[in-house]
Amino acid sequence: MDTDDNGDDISLLSALRRREQTICMRMEQLEKEIADLEKKCGVEDKSQAANIDMSEFLAPKWSVPIRANVMNFEWERLAQVCQFDVILMDPPWQLASQAPTRGVAIAYQQLPDVCIESLPIQLLQTSGFIFIWVINNKYTKAFQLMKQWGYTYVDDITWVKQTVNRRMAKGHGYYLQHAKETCLVGKKGADPPTLQRSVASDIIFSERRGQSQKPEEMYEIIEQLVPGGNYLEIFGRKNNLRDYWVTIGNEL
Repeated sequence: MDTDDNGDDISLLSALRRREQTICMRMEQLEKEIADLEKKCGVEDKSQAANIDMSEFLAPKWSVPIRANVMNFEWERLAQVCQFDVILMDPPWQLASQAPTRGVAIAYQQLPDVCIESLPIQLLQTSGFIFIWVINNKYTKAFQLMKQWGYTYVDDITWVKQTVNRRMAKGHGYYLQHAKETCLVGKKGADPPTLQRSVASDIIFSERRGQSQKPEEMYEIIEQLVPGGNYLEIFGRKNNLRDYWVTIGNEL
């Protein structure tokens, strides 16, 4: 082995290690600056909500939790047993970039669009509503899914996130600060027999909770819209469990 080349490699390795240490120190400094700025701007500390201990969690008495991988779940058997008036889903959309937006930590597995669109949603409803939570870069895909599954877009619901102090909970976006999430509403077939029109608002003002945890008001809106219906949530988590709902997900 050429000793000169070996010496160059060692020098390069040392330089890279020094650069790594510098970058790590700078990242720690930036994280502190971001935390200080979020505190100054009234942005809620997400770590406290995200670290809620769910080990002692008890499911509501009349809820139907099903822990399963939605990609290989036996949807046909479920469809034979029950047709649903309302389907709610919060897909783990794959972000446009593998590197999350600054200040955002992703604590769950993301799914490519092809996996989400392979779900046989059309088997689960002959008529009724579908509610799909959507992120900014997936609006077009969500509309495509609605059409593929036989739905027509009819409405949407906006969740304006708030801090514990009832201030707007701003988060980091690519161009603008984000303080809301949107749920698209689709419909197919005839109206559910218990449908109640114009009973709820399309705006939710509610405190931001743990990561990906959606507001409880969403379930109240659905239950007011279609009281006494058959309700299904896909990609559910423990905090989503609710009486008289079937909840399916691999994090239950």
